[in-house]
Amino acid sequence: MSDADEQTLARVALTWLTEPGTRSVHHLVECHGPVDALDLLLDGGGPEESLRATVAARSAEGDARAVAAEALARTDRLGARVVVPTDDEWPARVGELRRLRLPDARRRVDQETAPPLCFWVRGSWPLGEAFERSVAVVGARAATGYGNHVATELGYGLAERDWTVVSGGAFGIDAAAHRGALTAGGLTVAVLACGVDRPYPMGNAALFDRIADSGLLVSEWMPGAEPLKPRFLIRNRVIAAGTRGTVLVEAAARSGATQTARRALALARRTMVVPGPVTSAMSVGTHELLREEPETRLVTGLAHVLEEVDRIGDLAPLPRGPERPADLLDDDARSIVEALPRRGTVGVDVLAARAGVGLRTALRKLSMLEELALVVRHDDGYALVPPPRRSGRADAGRVR
Repeated sequence: MSDADEQTLARVALTWLTEPGTRSVHHLVECHGPVDALDLLLDGGGPEESLRATVAARSAEGDARAVAAEALARTDRLGARVVVPTDDEWPARVGELRRLRLPDARRRVDQETAPPLCFWVRGSWPLGEAFERSVAVVGARAATGYGNHVATELGYGLAERDWTVVSGGAFGIDAAAHRGALTAGGLTVAVLACGVDRPYPMGNAALFDRIADSGLLVSEWMPGAEPLKPRFLIRNRVIAAGTRGTVLVEAAARSGATQTARRALALARRTMVVPGPVTSAMSVGTHELLREEPETRLVTGLAHVLEEVDRIGDLAPLPRGPERPADLLDDDARSIVEALPRRGTVGVDVLAARAGVGLRTALRKLSMLEELALVVRHDDGYALVPPPRRSGRADAGRVR
């Protein structure tokens, strides 16, 4: 076995012995290398009693190196691959998880946020290239029609502009974002909390097959690994770290998607929130994030998202209604229009006095207003051009 193969096997074994993100294990690997770190832990060493207990419990189930060798063989049979930090396709951005420290972190899942030791990948795209220009679109599983619509539109628009859409493959917002990207013929990545051979939920099996064909399925857990509840929270740090920004579309008060957004904030990633109806339970989490975190940005569509994540992108256009001829008027012309009666005509002398402008100014502005079809001249003065009549059922009845 080559040195590179031995190191890969050691990383796989370490991932099996302890859950991904364990800081003490990552520190051992950085200090001693994966092979020596594995030997140290299997010999009963390790900096923490809890870590030593975890390794002993796992070791009682089997030999770590044998389990890793079988996992690598199974990976080959699946047509998948293991990617490690020394590989050219390793996504460098996830290395920033070294500095991730969450405020008020009491739970283990909020404390153990170290970078991955390795990834399992299904799909032909290079992993690092897929993540380099990527945006995460995440949100509630029990999404509303509004949320699904927004997520689909964002997924489609981002993919159409050659951005990778990253999400977790769950029902609701995740699936809508993936489908939007696939419909646009773009690249999408599903980061899983289980093995790449048993994507969860099974109701999205067809979607996962489509993603594997044209995008990537990615996991920190070896083939066959179950989707245990804590693993969804563990994988969320990868979604936050690997992408250039995260869009939270919908989230209930206690939502894992909100946790992904908070990790993105802690990593100084662009963190965006789509507002929803204040009466919707699926927008409580998004609105609270906006209230509590000053660095979050409210976005209402693709243009806002691109403005946030694209360093060379244009600013999103300001929303405004259709332009009207009256928008071009200066103050004097506006004063004359406002001074005209809503009905009937008025002489120019009276109009100039009402508007508070000189007679010559009034005549000059009235000429311009005629060209803009805003006023009409009659024998006895000037009048506003009446608005066009709306055709309707009543008019049609009179014609008949």
